[in-house]
This record gives sequence, structure tokens and C-alpha cells, in this order.
Amino acid sequence: MRTVLLFVLTLMAACAVREQVDFLDGPAPGALWRPVLVATTRGPDPTQPIPGWSRDEQVTYGRYTVSIPSQRELGEIPRQRDRASADPARHFMLADAQTLSSGAFRDAVRANLSQQPPTEQEAVIFVHGFNTAFIEGVYRTAQLANDLRIPGVMLHYSWPSLGAPLAYAHDRDSALFARDGFIDMLHQVRAAGPRRIIVIGHSMGAHLVMESLRQMALTNDPALSALGGVFLISPDVDIELFRRQVHVIGTLPQPFVIITSQRDRVLTLSARLTGQTSRLGNIADARQVEGLGVTLLDVSAFGEGAGHFTVGSSPALIGLLDQMQAVNTALAGEASGSLPLLPATILTLQNTTQVILQPMTETRPRQILPWWRRSGEAAAATP
Repeated sequence: MRTVLLFVLTLMAACAVREQVDFLDGPAPGALWRPVLVATTRGPDPTQPIPGWSRDEQVTYGRYTVSIPSQRELGEIPRQRDRASADPARHFMLADAQTLSSGAFRDAVRANLSQQPPTEQEAVIFVHGFNTAFIEGVYRTAQLANDLRIPGVMLHYSWPSLGAPLAYAHDRDSALFARDGFIDMLHQVRAAGPRRIIVIGHSMGAHLVMESLRQMALTNDPALSALGGVFLISPDVDIELFRRQVHVIGTLPQPFVIITSQRDRVLTLSARLTGQTSRLGNIADARQVEGLGVTLLDVSAFGEGAGHFTVGSSPALIGLLDQMQAVNTALAGEASGSLPLLPATILTLQNTTQVILQPMTETRPRQILPWWRRSGEAAAATP
């Protein structure tokens, strides 16, 4: 119990900035501006021109331009100290914030898609996890798009997390509350005409994603067929519940990737709170999801600290993800000659694949490839 309390106190100490937002008041030499289109079921913040902590039945749409400092390590989101002024040369900041109508949001998605090459006219939606302030989710979306070099148009769905490490039950209820809003966002994005929609759910956001897909399957929602891939990062989901959700959904969008780590201390705590030994995101035995048509990507070897967002925060893993074409080749059953590019153990069960990644032992050139694509599709889509 003492270990659990110390871990909670550590999480609380890490929440030094939280909802504080700093806007640029002039040019930021060297900074990169990254626009993020957002849908949220958070109510307004009475003290700042951004959404806050409360729940809102209406979906609010917006466009936020994030200023990313040039001097930082991959995976980092440097913030200013609590209540201190931010420095655009060192910190993430906002360059602009606009509220949009649903129609204007749809038009913005369509316009951004038209600026992409034909093979990259995809909409990628990131859904944040437990204990997340609005601005933290926006910054994380921009950081992922930048560091992982995700092609297409990057969007964010922000559900009303209370942003408190002891508000676990509240956040689980909020994730369920936010299902309708997420489905509404999917309808708006689908109407903008992307080549396909990719959904990335982190932690409790993965629970929201799975419940939304289940609801769409039960209502025969045509937007479900627009999904061209789902990625669950450290999903805080009960394993037996996940199996039932998949049973109702039926055929899952492909690829369907679950990124796991047995060094995830947050999920270890979550499992204790729910009276279990593990959650879907720190599953140790792939046979527990055998036959579901999923790919497990085990990144335990890269875990540091809390280990709850390794795929987006580990510089070594971010660099390795540029080599994902090798994994795609293996999954497609092609020649294994390129496998040495990617140090990984690949295990195949009935309709389920587990890929256990290891750190690179030598420097290799970066490949600018969509890291979710399987080899056959990537080859067909690449001019």
C-alpha cells in the first residue's frame, strides 16, 4: 500500500502545470507550428479561452495551433513551471485557438485533406487517456504528429477527464459519457471524405474507443466501415470485457494493434484498483486474445518511469518505429531478408500476432513510412 501511495504522490507532483495555457505574443524563431483540429465534450473554462474540466452534452469543435520548440528531445513535451511564463524557444505554447461550428470543422478537415498527397489523405484521431487536462491532450496530439511523422490530418478528441490522479472512477464514467460525442466526431470526419480514418486510443481513451465501436456495431452505424485501422496504446481495459466487445463488434478494423508493456506502472495500479492482475495494456500472455484478429506490439524493453506512454515518449522507440516496414513485411508473410532492420521476436497464434520489440544496437537510416500500414497495402499505396 505504501508503494501505491508513493506512486500516486509522484503522479500528483508531476501535474505542475496542468490546465495553464500560454499564448504566443509575437514571433517564435525556430519553432514549428502544428495545427490540431479538436472535438470535445468538455464544458468551457471560465478562466481561459479553452475547454475545462466539466462535462457537456454538446460537442464543441475547434482549431488549435501549437508552437513546438525546436530544441527538445524526441518524445518530450516541455512545459513551463507552475504559474510561470512560458518561453517559446523552450516550451510548448499555443499560437492560436478558434471555436468552430460543426460545418466549419468539417470544411477544415476537408481542406486539410486536400493539401495531402492522394495516398495520405487520411484522418488520424487521437483520444487521450486518464488524468489529462484539455491542453495536455492537444499538446500530445501535436507532439505525436510531429515526432512520429504521422501522415494525413491529425485530429484530437478530448473527453472530460477531471485531470486528477485520484479521480479514476470519475474518469471511467466520463469516458462512457463521451461515447456519443466521439461518434458524432466520426460522422463529421467521415463526411469530409478522407481515404480512411485511423483511431488511436490511449489508456482509458482506449476504453472509450472500444465502447464506441461496440455501440456503432449495435446500431449498424455506417461510419464504422470508414475506419481503416485502430491503435490502442496502453489500453486500460479489462481483458474479458475486451473479448466481449470484440464479439459484438464482429470483424475489427484492420490493422488493429494493441501496444503493450509489462513495465506500465499506471496499469499495474489500475489492475489493483479493479481487483485484477493485469489489464489489456500490460497483458503478458497473448493467448488471452487469441483468435481476435489483433496484433500485440510489446514495447516493454523501452519502458522508463511510469511507462504508460512509451510509444510516444521514448526517443529510442520513436526512432525504431521508423523501421516498422520490417514488421509489416513479416506480418504480410513476405521474404524475411529485411527483418534484421528491426530487432523483434514475432509470435503467431490463431489470427493473432505478437511482436516483441527490442532496442536497436546500431544506427540505421530513418524511413519515412506510415507506421500503421501493413506491407502489402504500403507497397500498393506508395507511388
